[in-house]
Amino acid sequence: MEKIYDKQKITASVAKSKYHAILNGLPLDLYLIQYKKGEFVSSPFQDDALFQIVEQGSVNIYFIRDDGTRYSLSNAAADYFLGDMEIFYPKDNNIYAEAAENLICIAFSIEKHREILLANAGFLELICRSLAAKIGAMTTLDAAPASLAERVMSYMKYKCEDATLRGIGQAAFHLHCSTRQLQRILNQKEAAGLVRKLGKGTYRLM
Repeated sequence: MEKIYDKQKITASVAKSKYHAILNGLPLDLYLIQYKKGEFVSSPFQDDALFQIVEQGSVNIYFIRDDGTRYSLSNAAADYFLGDMEIFYPKDNNIYAEAAENLICIAFSIEKHREILLANAGFLELICRSLAAKIGAMTTLDAAPASLAERVMSYMKYKCEDATLRGIGQAAFHLHCSTRQLQRILNQKEAAGLVRKLGKGTYRLM
């Protein structure tokens, strides 16, 4: 991830944006963020609450349950909003956005500008349209079929801080499997070089 504060590049990106009129009409401290393919654009482990508009590239949005089951919410491209829910509610601990390819977003801090955003009718209209479309899409979701081994890997990647599983018993409870099943899968993944054992009951995703 790289943050870009070059004013000329920011101005050029805003000018190309579908929402240039709103962005230019608000006193926002804008900057650009460039992500490489596979990097998290948004996740529960990130501290900053950012509003981001996809300017170039695409992003995959996932909902991950505690048992590692994954729901695909969207494959978003240019003009997609990230962070619209955070304007009104705390960050959802189960939603992740991942760059599907190299990605550039227009970004600004939600906390710093919350009062300005909530007082602007034009901006709130855009947010209402965005949220309505997302809610409509969520009503048709089906969980992606996954084996226990796939759910273990998903659980480690999305639900464990630093992609590190700590405690076989607790993880097995969330994954709805026995500790023996989980240990067998971790042993297999360790042998395959996909996870590394750091200590008793502690494994990191490689």
